[in-house]
Formats: sequence, C-alpha cells, structure tokens
Amino acid sequence: MKTACVLAAIAIVGAPLAAAAEQPAAPTATPLKHPSLKVCNKQADAKQLTGDARTQFVKDCHAGKTAAKAAPKTHT
Repeated sequence: MKTACVLAAIAIVGAPLAAAAEQPAAPTATPLKHPSLKVCNKQADAKQLTGDARTQFVKDCHAGKTAAKAAPKTHT
C-alpha cells in the first residue's frame, strides 16, 4: 500500500515536468524580412538604374542579397 502511494505521488509531481520537457523550444532568432519590391524599386530609382542593370538590382534587393550588382563596369 505504501508503494502505491509513493508511485502515485511521483506520478503527480513528475507529470507536469515530463510534459514541460516535451514541448519544443521557442525559436530564438527572428525571421529575416526581405525588402518589398516597392522599396527595391525606389532604391533603383534613386540610383537611376535602367534595363538589365535595374532588373538585376531589384531581383537581388528583393532576395535580400547585400552586395547587389547595380551596374556592370565597362572599360572605355
């Protein structure tokens, strides 16, 4: 009879601890937010980009790439 009481007490005390241990941990990092197309287009306007250079810049900007290729350098 004593053994049954001890096991019941352990089950009551240990159940919340076991349930808490099974829960997944909350994510520690916030999700990365990429600039909207509107923001990227405004930046392209500010840089006065046109054609393929503008298209590539907006694509890279929206993808969140930091080193966007604004305009290819040409040697004259």
